[in-house]
Amino acid sequence: MIKHAPAFIVIIPLSMALLAPIMAKLSKALLRTFVVSAFIGSMIFSSLVLFETLESGRIFYEFGAWEAPFGIEYVMDPLNSIFAVLVSFIATTVAVYSREFFREEGWLKNAVYYSLLCLIVTGSLGMVVTGDAFNLYVFLEISSLSTYALIALGGQRGTVASFKYLQIGTVGASFYLLSIGYIYAITGTLNMIDMAERLQPVITSPAVLIAILLMFVGLGIKMALFPLHIWLPDAHSYAPYPLSAYMSGILIKIPVYVMIRFMFYIFNPTSEVIQSVLNVVGILASIAILFGSIMAIAQSEYKRMLAYSSVAGIGYIALGISIGNIYGLVGAVFHVLNHAFMKVALFFIAGGIYLRCGEKKIENFKGLFKEMPVSMYAFLILAFSMVGIPPTAGFFSKWYLINGAIMEGLWLFPIVIIISSILNAVYFFRIIENIFLKPADKSFESHVKSKYELPFSLLIPISLLSIGVLVLGIMNFELVANVIISSFPEVLN
Repeated sequence: MIKHAPAFIVIIPLSMALLAPIMAKLSKALLRTFVVSAFIGSMIFSSLVLFETLESGRIFYEFGAWEAPFGIEYVMDPLNSIFAVLVSFIATTVAVYSREFFREEGWLKNAVYYSLLCLIVTGSLGMVVTGDAFNLYVFLEISSLSTYALIALGGQRGTVASFKYLQIGTVGASFYLLSIGYIYAITGTLNMIDMAERLQPVITSPAVLIAILLMFVGLGIKMALFPLHIWLPDAHSYAPYPLSAYMSGILIKIPVYVMIRFMFYIFNPTSEVIQSVLNVVGILASIAILFGSIMAIAQSEYKRMLAYSSVAGIGYIALGISIGNIYGLVGAVFHVLNHAFMKVALFFIAGGIYLRCGEKKIENFKGLFKEMPVSMYAFLILAFSMVGIPPTAGFFSKWYLINGAIMEGLWLFPIVIIISSILNAVYFFRIIENIFLKPADKSFESHVKSKYELPFSLLIPISLLSIGVLVLGIMNFELVANVIISSFPEVLN
């Protein structure tokens, strides 16, 4: 089974997407069970591959008996194995969490939702594991088209946000495709390893420079890097709550992985061209961190505040990429992991508050602790991590970023991180004050049928992810940093 594990990582959720309509017609409960089982299956195979790559190095899986570089292959190493485990784990929590939001819906809406969710996860996993640049584009479009459709389930505003995202997202995907077209015209290959070798003699040619620029803009749109983020606030705000969580936790993080893969594995990270691109990334990342934090303070709705907070979160990750040394990249990848845990759980809590009390505005959260104590304690942990208070995971990713910046003499970056942390404290402590310290203006009316504050399908994912933030923080170096370091090219070690 381990021999075919890279293929099973993608095939399982893809098969479930095809079977979802049939299962929904038979039984909605059966459908939800199989979808959760499919994502757990992908997580198991991703974990097996991760352990294998840590012991034996890269794994190459060829399709159709066509050897690389002529055929499509999946290439697994510790870095993309970590991403595959993360994607499948978060997908599992989202599938469990989705139950309460679609429990009363008919079989058709359940079939559409879970089928598209499986396709989004399939595309996310495919982008992570593939070793073929065009195959990555195919998975990118599978994930993107499914996301556009699911955002439209958020009602009239969701339809408008979906159309806006579709227009801008199509531009981003087209830029990536044009970039690959230029590279293929120069190298004659789509295999990433073969491409890396053939690009080095011509890395300074005008065609390669255009390809790098197109790729940077295309991926910047997909990861919502400032100022290419304009689609994100509405998409996050009006999408169904489970999808908002997945988008913030995973969907905008996968292009980050693609950027790391191309900038540090395929293009030469020591070339002047890439260094210039990374300098631009650093400037935009710094602006994104401050802009996202300031805009989050200005929001009155909790979910929209989280959307702008995601703009800042992507800024942190892009900042680590721009630093370019091993500490910066460890900080970037580690922030991908803990930010996924933090933001998914925070969006889960947003959905829980809406289901339990029907509230969206922060000013109406007064006294909420008495109604939802478990969720609010989880929120407290997550808020501390977003601010960067030890021993939460958020502190350590910022610590790595600051160390990496200081090593390179980039003193502006630590200042930006510190200012942003203060701004994070402002908008999260405002919510903490309402929840824990202020008495309720009115009695909350329960909107869910549960003798607890929330059904277990909501409480378990929220609790699991908030505890995970503490575990990632306490065991950060042993479980994450060494694995990340071992997966980067020797030039960075």
